[in-house]
Amino acid sequence: CSVLLLLTACAMQPHEPPLVIHEDAHRGGTVVAFSRSGELLASGGWSGTVQLWRLPQGSAVRHWRGHRDSVNGIAFLAADQQVVTAGYDGILERRGLDGGLLQQLTGLVSITHMEADAALDRLVTGHSDGSVRLWKASDFTLLLEQELHGGGVKAVAIDPLRNRYASSSTDGSVAVWTESGDARFLEEPSMDAWTLAFSPDGQWLAGGTWFRLYRWNLDDGSLTTMATEHYGIIKSVQYTGKGESLATISRQTDSSVYFLDPLSGAVTRRFQQHDLCGADVSVSPDGRYLATTSDDASVRIWVLGE
Repeated sequence: CSVLLLLTACAMQPHEPPLVIHEDAHRGGTVVAFSRSGELLASGGWSGTVQLWRLPQGSAVRHWRGHRDSVNGIAFLAADQQVVTAGYDGILERRGLDGGLLQQLTGLVSITHMEADAALDRLVTGHSDGSVRLWKASDFTLLLEQELHGGGVKAVAIDPLRNRYASSSTDGSVAVWTESGDARFLEEPSMDAWTLAFSPDGQWLAGGTWFRLYRWNLDDGSLTTMATEHYGIIKSVQYTGKGESLATISRQTDSSVYFLDPLSGAVTRRFQQHDLCGADVSVSPDGRYLATTSDDASVRIWVLGE
């Protein structure tokens, strides 16, 4: 009864509708990412397709199929003139905005998640065998490869402030590591961390699991667990601005999209949920736009402010 009352109360509160909804962007959506300029959005899906959208109207720009399986990472590089994607098919590739192939690596262990930072010229991939790899983003030079986890990697993250990386796994472990290969394992959560994000000041690592938000103190590795209004797996988190909020989306028994207080887990802003399980959330670097995608095949875009 308490759960039903909570869900009813949440439903009564206003949820901001998106400015743009592309209903059939992908067979099922997996990832979204903004260009640094905030003028373009890239999305990827289950079937390996990639779509570029132009903002603020959200109009379609270009479409291609770069992978034989789900796209599990997407990012802009080279002053927003290239798009890098990683797939469960073990392919890592860079393409121009016209969809032309510039570079491709094949035969990798299935990539479960990827993040990239154009300013650092670094790209990190997590793999189904528990390994992580660090690459030079501009030419895919392999800089580091290590077996950190006993199960498949669920999420990776980049801390551009301190040049370090994080990864979580199906074995429950969460590690923070550097380009030299030095790794430190943080306090293990009660359930797997499905997503990770460093705070802009480098002090915290945020994560998500069933119903709850994780926050690790990176000075001592200690963990705080916070209840949220999500009633499913928090699948994707991203800090906004200087770290004042966490954009989140959930899946399995939920498809809600919220801004959460990163210190308490309380909802500070509510957005219209998807029709099916949520997959990924992204906020543009300038803070103007929010984008999400989900199993319902749609890509949705909100204008957060001028």
